[in-house]
Amino acid sequence: MEKPVIIFGAKGIAHPALEIFNSNEVMVYGFLEEDESMHGTEINTVSVLGNPEDDGFLKLIGQKAEAFVAVDDMKYRKFLVELLNERRKVQPINAIHNTAYISTDAVIGHGNFINAKVTIGTAAEIGQHCILHTGAIVDHKAKLGDFVQIGAGSIINAEVTVEEGAFIGSGVTVVSGVTIGKNARVGAGSVVISSVGANETVFGNPAAKIK
Repeated sequence: MEKPVIIFGAKGIAHPALEIFNSNEVMVYGFLEEDESMHGTEINTVSVLGNPEDDGFLKLIGQKAEAFVAVDDMKYRKFLVELLNERRKVQPINAIHNTAYISTDAVIGHGNFINAKVTIGTAAEIGQHCILHTGAIVDHKAKLGDFVQIGAGSIINAEVTVEEGAFIGSGVTVVSGVTIGKNARVGAGSVVISSVGANETVFGNPAAKIK
């Protein structure tokens, strides 16, 4: 990648995102963060420059720099992606750690955060703007929708479908063929043996619905 990257957000996954770009020898120009108390500070020698909505910085995106959205909160993540789409006509790039394994015939969208030791299997499909934490496994023919978050060490087995906006905590096992519905939430350490409906929250072994 020839252009440096500006990271949107300076909390949550922002520091790991910087480490990912460093692992690939990609220069990070700086961070943009809405929390003004962080402006002028540094994360591992890289400066927090200003606000994500500042046109002075936004105008660099697409011409002189790439953008990556490093925000955990899905609502704000969507807002920043739409900001870049509408005002700069660009999609955020992927941040993929150099120790991640991605099958040559997996399909991956834009703006994804794929941390160290993640494995993405054959014919798996990853949507856009997903967050895959350290050591997550997405097995063959599994499908993740847009804005899905998978916790560290979780296993998404073969032919599982995880729909848009779903959140899967750390150390979860989802057995083959199950569907996790849109905006559903799966608590850490759960074992999911049957499909989860849209907007449902489940937890436990086997995972059960929480009202």
